[in-house]
Amino acid sequence: MGYSRQKLDLSGQRFGKLVVLSPAENIGGRTAWHCQCDCGRQTTVITSHLRNGHTRSCGCMGPGNTPGANLPGLTYVDGTCIEMLRAKTVRSNNTSGVPGVDWLTRKQRWRATICFKGKRYYLGSYIQFEDAVRARKEAEERLHDSFLLEFSKAASRQSAGN
Repeated sequence: MGYSRQKLDLSGQRFGKLVVLSPAENIGGRTAWHCQCDCGRQTTVITSHLRNGHTRSCGCMGPGNTPGANLPGLTYVDGTCIEMLRAKTVRSNNTSGVPGVDWLTRKQRWRATICFKGKRYYLGSYIQFEDAVRARKEAEERLHDSFLLEFSKAASRQSAGN
């Protein structure tokens, strides 16, 4: 006989500068919440990031200023790490040299993917490496770069208001 886990309701609870407003659409299969920051902006955060102190603001506190954060200096907005997007780093286990592009041995094709706001998007598989790279770069411009631009504009408005 199994047991039924009751879903945790964080509505109304405070986590740092964030107050949980309501449940949000899951991010990457994880329960997420709409939160209101003391600065006035709203953001969506997964349960574990709220409860373990990883996310304590909408990102307005700036890099390195998030008290109790597990990864100091990282700013998460809607489940997306601003600094990691800006850095465009290649993971150590990446064999192609391009983030989000990997070789599918079974299919003998290059696969292009991109992660954004907690979701992985499949961009296609390609015979030519250059085609997979092109698909990835276009998706970065469309998703990551526009997101970073909006974040930068919002941060500038926030700092100008102080």
